[in-house]
Amino acid sequence: MSGPRMRSLDDVVVTGRTVILRPDINSPIDGKTKRIINTNRLEKAVPTLTHLLDQGAKVAIIAHQGDTLDYQNLIPLAEHAQILSSLSGYPVAYIDDVCGPAAQQRVKALKEGEAILLGNLRYLGEELTAFEKEVKLTPAQMLDTWLVRSLAPLADLYVNDAFAAAHRSAPSMVAFQEVMETVGGRQLFGEYEALSKVAQSPAHPCVFFLGGGKISDAFGMMRNVLSNGTADRILVGGITADVMLLASGVELGERTRTFLAERDLDGFITQGKELLQSWSDRFLLPTDFAYERDGERAEATIEEIARSPELQRHLFVDLGEETIAAYSKEIANAGSVFVNGPAGIYEDERWERGTREIWRTIAAAPGYTVVGGGDTITAAERFTSLTQYSYVCTAGGAMIRFLSGKKMPLIEAMERAWQRDTTKQE
Repeated sequence: MSGPRMRSLDDVVVTGRTVILRPDINSPIDGKTKRIINTNRLEKAVPTLTHLLDQGAKVAIIAHQGDTLDYQNLIPLAEHAQILSSLSGYPVAYIDDVCGPAAQQRVKALKEGEAILLGNLRYLGEELTAFEKEVKLTPAQMLDTWLVRSLAPLADLYVNDAFAAAHRSAPSMVAFQEVMETVGGRQLFGEYEALSKVAQSPAHPCVFFLGGGKISDAFGMMRNVLSNGTADRILVGGITADVMLLASGVELGERTRTFLAERDLDGFITQGKELLQSWSDRFLLPTDFAYERDGERAEATIEEIARSPELQRHLFVDLGEETIAAYSKEIANAGSVFVNGPAGIYEDERWERGTREIWRTIAAAPGYTVVGGGDTITAAERFTSLTQYSYVCTAGGAMIRFLSGKKMPLIEAMERAWQRDTTKQE
């Protein structure tokens, strides 16, 4: 397995240098208190930060929280700085200014071994996903953005440690590499190498569990891991399970079909049919579901649902006991297990059983286990310990795109910088 074509922290001297560090510390937020409820990404950012500070670098941290699609999480990064301070043992200052005059002055005033977290990158229009999709700047064109014009002249090393945002073509992710010496951080290398192991050389049988609600990600990945032989078995939960069952010819009822249609997800049924036509033997679909009856959990087999108009009036919000047992057996016998998305609406105790039992089986499995994505990790922390998995990936969308075989804007930018910087050394 070939490694990423990126320079690492071990390839450069950082003492006395001003460093722009770009981690991904975008964290789950409690909707009422606006406080961070999961620190996994912050914890993963610490090894790179402490290395830089231990070596006497002057570190300006740029990071985001929230976006246009989850604007309720678009909050200041003051708490992030407090948590980084606690985790690293170094005081991390904070200024609620992204790259304006006040932020620039604080960066210029940094001393060796000091760090400051600048304001939320998503305060800038040029860093929003909507801007990326509508304006479509190249990395070279991004050199004219306010962020890069303001900060690049103040530093002489750019360190990216944000694999979780590797699918984003934003100035903070792909533009600094155009004009600055560039290296990858500890987390960036760790995520890349762990996912490469799953994609390129997994221990077989390799089992994928795909659940949750973001089924576009799952469908983009399934074709790739099936066609290249990575996946020996795909287990489905959440909305992906509904779609694949409908694609297989099982009738779940008008309410499920309406639910999918209202979210523009019914088009995936055709894709599901195509996948089953080519690889039906590699899918293990649910044989029973849980649903709400008189406010309580009830279960029914797929055969019962298919022939009962009464049952078809319900939404099916968790896997049933028979499916949980079948999935658990596959996972326990796997050489590798990759997990993205919960089995059901685990936040409600009535519907947590599928996610809880399957996650516990994964945590205890003897094979190489990788869990990734925000909801996946939150569920893993709720029902198990993250230390029980071989690797916990901070990425969600980036992880799926990597395993889908798609080009990653960050990796392309890092490889261009690698080519330039290594050529200079020759």
